[in-house]
Order: sequence, then structure tokens, then C-alpha cells
Amino acid sequence: MVWEKRWFQFAVLLLLAFVWGSSFILIKIGLKSFSSDQAAAIRMLLASLVLLPVSISNLKNLKKKDLKYLLIVGFIGSFIPAFLFTKAQTRIDSALAGMLNSLTPVFTLLIGLLFFHARFKGRQVAGLMLGLIGALGLIIGGEQVAFGNFNSYALFIVLATTMYATNLNIVKMNLSHLTGVQITSLSFMFLSPAAFIYLLFTDFSQVTENPQWPVHLAALAFLGVVGTAFAMLLMNSLIRQVSTIFASSVTYIIPIFAIFWGVLDGEVITIHHMGSMGIVLIGVYLISRKKRY
Repeated sequence: MVWEKRWFQFAVLLLLAFVWGSSFILIKIGLKSFSSDQAAAIRMLLASLVLLPVSISNLKNLKKKDLKYLLIVGFIGSFIPAFLFTKAQTRIDSALAGMLNSLTPVFTLLIGLLFFHARFKGRQVAGLMLGLIGALGLIIGGEQVAFGNFNSYALFIVLATTMYATNLNIVKMNLSHLTGVQITSLSFMFLSPAAFIYLLFTDFSQVTENPQWPVHLAALAFLGVVGTAFAMLLMNSLIRQVSTIFASSVTYIIPIFAIFWGVLDGEVITIHHMGSMGIVLIGVYLISRKKRY
């Protein structure tokens, strides 16, 4: 099967990096008209609706023993992180958000060690420490680096990456008997009611004040359909064939695209940011050299 070919796995990884690396600038565009919670809810609702026909067709594959894991994957792997990222990007640039997202492999290893009995090597512990040090540098980063410059909104992304890491471990350890399409469609089936109920009671009066709101809605629609539904189908299919560390190493490449879009949009990337990003990636490299488990 093509999914078992290494070249195809790397191709999927690169495509995911481009899609997710572009998601941060799409969030930034969406936030020009919509609140952070509205943007996240629209993203999740549209992704769920696109997947709904597939979800219905896969209901026959839904087993009681899988229900709790699918709920966890849906809410921890997609729904809650969507709200955390949009909230964070009300106060931090899209490029920095992409950089912080590279912590996913660090937390994938840490959670795997603590809760999933994953095996590890000494260099991975070193990588874990370097990743956390680099993350701290990004969080306190600025033109004048000091702990007084600590950006608490960056912690929303740190929390989101721990959720992504938990999701990867759960899919690998508890849902590998399902296909990527089944995992994604069944887990997203539970998200649309939550997103719809929230949007039902939200105030859209401020949205229409911006004449460009249809463009901003289109950005969120693309983010929901391609950056969420399509991308999660690919990731959940990939994780069944590779290790969690290999799958999470997509965050090697995500910052490249996030920084590219951020610079095009006029965001300032400092030497301190790049240095801290380098430390994180060295840590991720050491972690990713681990054999499959």
C-alpha cells in the first residue's frame, strides 16, 4: 500500500506542514472581523459539517469501547486547541505561534514517557530539556529579553501542544485498529453540536461593521475545511503507519511556512526568536531520532 512507502509518508508530512504552517496567518485574517471564540467555533463547525457525510457512513464502525477515546481525540486533539490558538493570536504574532507549535514532539515524548510507558534514550532527555529551554526563550522573547516581558498568551499555545501530544499518543495506542478516515470523521461528529450551540448564542453585530468580513470568513472557512478536516484525515491516516515521534516531527517544517507568511504580513522576527527556535529544533531533532515504539 502507498501509505507504507517512506517517500509517501514524507510527502504527506510536507503537505501537512504547509497546510498547518499557513493556518496561523489564516487565523490572523479571521480575527480581523471575528472574536477569537467565534473564529474557533466557525472553524470547528465547518470542518465537522464537511466531514458529516463521512461520519454518518462510518457510524457502523463505532464501537462502545472506542467512544471515550474518540471523544478525547475530538475535543483534546482539535476542538479545545482551536480555541487556545485563536485566543493566543489576539496577543502574539502568527509567526511566533508557528514557532511555539514546534513543541509538539517535546510533549509527545514527555506524555508518552509519563502515561504511555514509552521507551526513551538519554539523548531524548537532553532533547526534551533543550526544547523546553527554547520554548521559554520564545515566551519571554522580545527586543529586550527579560522575564518581565513574559507573554502569558503564549502559554495558551503551550497548552494546545500538550493536547496535540496527548492526542497523538491516544490515537497510536488506542485507536490504531481504525482507519484515519474513521478516526477523524467519528471524532469530529461530536464537535458540530458544541460549535453550533456556541455560535447560536454569540453576538455577530461587531462582525458586519467591517466591510471585509466576507473575506475574513472565507479565510476561516478554508482553515476549517482544508486546515482542519482535510489535514486531520491525513494526520490520522499517517499516525497509523508511523511512530508518534515521526508524525509529530511535522513541526520541524511548520515554523518555516509560518515565518514566511508572517514576514510577508510585516511581522518582526528577531534574532532572539530565531535563536530560541533553533534550540527547540535541536531538541526536537534529538527526540525524533528515537526508534518506533
